Amino acid sequence: MTISRQASDWYLSCSYKFTPTSTPKTTQVVGVDLGVKTLATLSTGVVFPGAKSYKKFESKLSKLQYLNRNKIVGSANWKKAQLKIARLHRKVASIRKDGIHKLTTYLAKNHGTIVIEDLNVSGMLANHKLAKSIADQGFYEFRRQLEYKCEWYSSKLAVVDRFFPSSKTCSNCGHVQDMPLSLRTYECSDCGISIDRDLNASINLRNAVGLTVNACGRSAADSSG
Repeated sequence: MTISRQASDWYLSCSYKFTPTSTPKTTQVVGVDLGVKTLATLSTGVVFPGAKSYKKFESKLSKLQYLNRNKIVGSANWKKAQLKIARLHRKVASIRKDGIHKLTTYLAKNHGTIVIEDLNVSGMLANHKLAKSIADQGFYEFRRQLEYKCEWYSSKLAVVDRFFPSSKTCSNCGHVQDMPLSLRTYECSDCGISIDRDLNASINLRNAVGLTVNACGRSAADSSG
C-alpha cells in the first residue's frame, strides 16, 4: 500500500497481480505517429487530438502565480494560494493522463502490433519553441503506458529507430525528400501523391515493422550496433 497526497486530496494505491487478457484485434499492424498538432495519427486514418490541458489552463495558472507574488511565505493567504495552484497543476496532469490512457487502451486492445518511433524526448524538449507543446502531450507517459498495456492485452509493441525518416519518406513510392515542420502536407516530387504529413509518417512506421526485432524493445538498427 502507498499513501500519497496531491494538493488537498489523499490517495491510496495498492498493487495486485494482473492476469493478461487476449482481446480480438481489428487490425494486425498499426503505425502510430505522435505529434504536436495532434497527439497521435494512426496508419488506419484515425486521429486522436491532444488534450493540451496545460495550454488551456496556462493563463489561469499564470494569474494565480502572479497574485501570489507579494504574499508572505508561510502566511495563511500564501498557503491558500499555494493550494489553489497545486489543485490546478493536478487538474492539468489528470486531464493529460486521462487522454493518454484512453489512447493506449484503444491501441493495445484492438491492434495486434503497434509500431511507434523511438523518440528522443529530452532532445526534442531542447527546442524552446516547441518544448512546452511537447511536454503538454506527454510522449514519455504514452510509451510507458503502452508498454505494460500491450502485455495486458496480448499485443506487441515494435519500436523503430529514431533516425528512420518516417516523415521524409513517401509512403507510396519510397522517395525521400526534406520536410520542414511548417509543411503539413507531403507532396511527393517523384510520384505526385499528396497526403497529410502525419498520416504519411504513420503508414511508413507500419510498413517498417519488418525492421524491428522484438516486441517492446529495440529496432534492428539499434541491435546491430
